[in-house]
Amino acid sequence: MRLPIDTGSVKFAAAGPAEPVLDYETRAPKMDEHGTALFNVPLFAAGTGIKDSITVKVAGDVKGLSEFTMVKVTNLIATTWEVGSNHGVSFRADRIELVKANN
Repeated sequence: MRLPIDTGSVKFAAAGPAEPVLDYETRAPKMDEHGTALFNVPLFAAGTGIKDSITVKVAGDVKGLSEFTMVKVTNLIATTWEVGSNHGVSFRADRIELVKANN
């Protein structure tokens, strides 16, 4: 099941740098359907009574991330998965970008 997530009332901060998604068997970088490398971005999410950490997969490296760097997440989708007796939720976004500080 794929569920879009309204990110309007949630603030996101990086929990660390983006890391390449690697193929489990070959250890080669995984690509999306357009040939762009996929990255996992660890994020802290907070707002409207929630505080959690998630990892979001995105096409393309997100440069300049360090802990607590504020980011904007565009078109966040949660997808449920099940493999044998294991199950969970994975997250994918069209874009993750740094939030520019207002002076």
